[in-house]
Amino acid sequence: MAKRIIGFDAKRIVRNATGLGNYCRTLVNDLAQVVPEDWQLRLYTPDAGREALRSQVAESQQLQYVYPEGRPLKIQRSWWRVGPIVRDLQRDGVSLYHGLTGELPQGLRQAGIPSVVTIHDLIFLRHPEYYHWLDTKIYAWKFRTACREANRIIAISERTKQDIIELGGVDPDRIDVIYQSCSPRFAAEVSPQQAAEVRGRYGLPSRFMLSVGSIEERKNLLLAVHALHRLPEDIHLVAVGKTTKYAEKMADEARREGLEGRVHLLHGVNDADLQALYHEAEVFVYPSRYEGFGIPIIEAIHSGLPVVGATGSCLEEAGGPDCLYVSPDDPEALAAAVSQLLQGAPDREGRISRSRDYVRRFEGRNVAGQVLDVYRELF
Repeated sequence: MAKRIIGFDAKRIVRNATGLGNYCRTLVNDLAQVVPEDWQLRLYTPDAGREALRSQVAESQQLQYVYPEGRPLKIQRSWWRVGPIVRDLQRDGVSLYHGLTGELPQGLRQAGIPSVVTIHDLIFLRHPEYYHWLDTKIYAWKFRTACREANRIIAISERTKQDIIELGGVDPDRIDVIYQSCSPRFAAEVSPQQAAEVRGRYGLPSRFMLSVGSIEERKNLLLAVHALHRLPEDIHLVAVGKTTKYAEKMADEARREGLEGRVHLLHGVNDADLQALYHEAEVFVYPSRYEGFGIPIIEAIHSGLPVVGATGSCLEEAGGPDCLYVSPDDPEALAAAVSQLLQGAPDREGRISRSRDYVRRFEGRNVAGQVLDVYRELF
């Protein structure tokens, strides 16, 4: 097979520590394990970003970072991704370019460079009330530019595919549904010493339900706060994610309801501590009103947790039939579902085992192999 150079939009690999960044790093690492030996993977990013994130993708003869030359100003490097990068892709002989996070530079088609774009969600179109109006305009422009430039579109769920068709007017034959995988580290055991140290450092109780993701209105974590009244008093809520005004609203609500001692909001949690938190929790709750996929559900299942999600988007696709799903407006139903999954509940371990079997379809090599098939269609 002829030598191939695959270029990637790698900005979020080096800058984003959570969702989109994790998707990019995991997929690139998995692709590096399955591409032919004479292929090269080049990660195009406007700057080196954070070393702790950059180092999670191991550079090799097959894989390397590429930075813009002669663009000392931040605004110049940002603009580079919008269009001028195409000249660099031509210079480097790139065979195909993959926009990993819903964006593609203008001019790819004109330059004759085949491209793929991964669309994670269209929440900014489906639920613009969760965004600043200007952000929705920018995101919509990027989405429509990417759809115009892309030869193939990867949707990370059937729900996202339907949104692309309905809200973007895209021919369904151009779209491949390829679910995302999560880092294998979540399946690794956590030592009792590490677990005890993490519990002590964060002041955590012995029993808690866990939620992971930006603590914002769309994630709907107030539902879990309101469910606490209906759960045993020793069950707490631990929410891990970026702080927002919604987090302050949660804290205020917990105080008003006399639950402040049972609600723990954690920010800036590192990967090792997050892994320990997953393993120490009793149940995982994800009452989000809308998601493109819901990778924390996969992480939780890999960690051996039973899961309660919300209906209304795509969480059933992520978790499978042995997780429980409730209305995002029904705290009583959430409490009842959590009660069915606490330690000692009937069939709790069976649900966990069957869910682990279900999420094997999202394992890295399976996902990377499907993405590689899409690339080969375009050569």
